[in-house]
Amino acid sequence: MATVSPQEFSSAPFDVDSEVCALVLDTAPRMFAVVQEYDLETEHADGHVAAWGMAYDDGSAHVIGVGGAVTLSLGSPERAVWHYGRRKGVSARLVWLAPGAGAAFNRAEAA
Repeated sequence: MATVSPQEFSSAPFDVDSEVCALVLDTAPRMFAVVQEYDLETEHADGHVAAWGMAYDDGSAHVIGVGGAVTLSLGSPERAVWHYGRRKGVSARLVWLAPGAGAAFNRAEAA
């Protein structure tokens, strides 16, 4: 059986924490916003973020409306575009967030 020196032992929690953070980053769902746009062909064109979503490796997605009243489990993120773009004069599209550069155990550090 191999022995572990005190120096190796003291660095183990740091290594474990790094491994956990790497695991989180490697398996994190992709984040996106669903943006609704109105009257695009007029001088009154406008838009807003209607929902936030997470896309998973299997192609599925979960979407939560900005007010929290709408939650959807969908087969793909693109289905959210259909859902939020159904009304006349309203179009919707996905805006993907670039993956983050890090992970942290402290909420304030991650913000």
